[in-house]
Amino acid sequence: MLNSLKREVLERPYEGAFKNQKFMEYECSKDKSRKPNFGKSLDEIIDSIELKDGMTLSFHHHLRNGDYILTEVMKRIAKKGVKNLKIAATSIFPCHDILVELMEKEIVTKIYASYYSGPVAKAISEGKCKEICTVSTHGGRPRAIMEGEIVIDYAFIAAPSVDDMGNISGSEGKSACGSLGYAVADAYMAKNVIAITDNRVKKLEKIDIEGYTVDEVVEVESIGDSKGIVSGTTMITKDPVGLKIARDTKVLIENSGLFKDGFSFQTGAGGISLAVADEVKKLMIEKNIKGSFASGGITGYIVDMLEEGLFEELWDVQCFDLKAVESIKKNPNHRKMSANTYANINNKENIASKLDIVILGASEIDLNYNVNVTTGSDGVILGGSGGHADTAAGAKLSIIVSKLVNARIGCIKDEVLTVSTPGDTIDILVTDRGVAVNPKHKELIENLKEKTNLNILTIEELKEIQDSYTGKARKFEKSDKVVAVSEYRDGTSLDLIYKI
Repeated sequence: MLNSLKREVLERPYEGAFKNQKFMEYECSKDKSRKPNFGKSLDEIIDSIELKDGMTLSFHHHLRNGDYILTEVMKRIAKKGVKNLKIAATSIFPCHDILVELMEKEIVTKIYASYYSGPVAKAISEGKCKEICTVSTHGGRPRAIMEGEIVIDYAFIAAPSVDDMGNISGSEGKSACGSLGYAVADAYMAKNVIAITDNRVKKLEKIDIEGYTVDEVVEVESIGDSKGIVSGTTMITKDPVGLKIARDTKVLIENSGLFKDGFSFQTGAGGISLAVADEVKKLMIEKNIKGSFASGGITGYIVDMLEEGLFEELWDVQCFDLKAVESIKKNPNHRKMSANTYANINNKENIASKLDIVILGASEIDLNYNVNVTTGSDGVILGGSGGHADTAAGAKLSIIVSKLVNARIGCIKDEVLTVSTPGDTIDILVTDRGVAVNPKHKELIENLKEKTNLNILTIEELKEIQDSYTGKARKFEKSDKVVAVSEYRDGTSLDLIYKI
């Protein structure tokens, strides 16, 4: 019922993640029996490393807004007199606001990340970073690192537990965060890897990162506050409008031709997305449908679906709440995966490409189905693609769920301010006022009109309804200064982000 018109034009030949030339060179250079060094304090480590202007330092975000490590490391590095450092962080949260001052002093002059929020996002939008920053996808980041496009000099890994061989786990310790999937490429490919932990043990059973990749282990009092993992909406919406969108999405999924035993599924942690998951759960029970897997960043709600036998397994790149952290520790069917396994376009086994259905949000969508989840209507960076573009391209059916009008602002634009996900990878928009199906899916449109009571409209018709409530949106005036690039999963540039 769904055709295969996805973003094939950008699909590169499979080069083989963990089999490309850069990685093979790395593999040959490492002694897999070696152990890292132990015993130095964080101050001693920073004093001992050979910092030079222009180096690239990496960090991961699995502790999200509870992370202490980026701040503690950069506070010390800032005293060393180096300039023009590049930060390759997996994501940036409000707790990383030290970077604003470091950008203003030109100690840090470029940031690579898949998601930006808080003061750092605002500062970049205001042009406070000397160089153009990059907003990548979660799959694009490991691809770039493993293929040598981003070369990391020092990777600082916040490690919830480290054993005597230097092996790292995210599942153990007081700062447990579950999966460490975003830090794996850094550990394999960085020139120097420093694990910073607040829990050293004799031997780990579940290993995220092998000790032979680690050069130094530093023990500190605390690497962060795991409660900061829950730094967004992780509850089902109670808003009647959001619940209607979820019910309509359920009807759509049931009639998509994909809802059958063995289907795979991913949804975000937003209120409407979780409401969709709840409706899908009820439908699975009603129709006695068992799914193969759910994937992505995992919430406790998806954990419940695993424990109730609705899915055979979960593939988890990051835990979105503490229930997911506990589940991944004890349930063998709750599997950890690296970002490479999750969504690297050049890894032919990537999980994103095996998805049947993905539920995604949008701050804006345009008449060509391009989606913006990177900037707000005022041009300020408010997030980033994360896995949005990866899963939209990989899944057989990518569904955007959004209120048509929210706080007097319509979601449909003539053109989005920033393209985060290209429109040829988006299949359906579900709003409270109607459903728009990408016109490439003619058979699906006919089937939904015939078999359901959904209000199937063109996206142009939906926009007319929206504009009757909001009026015509005025065109956003961009400045001349580019502050960041919205980068697609294969490394091509989708759009430019301008100074506000």
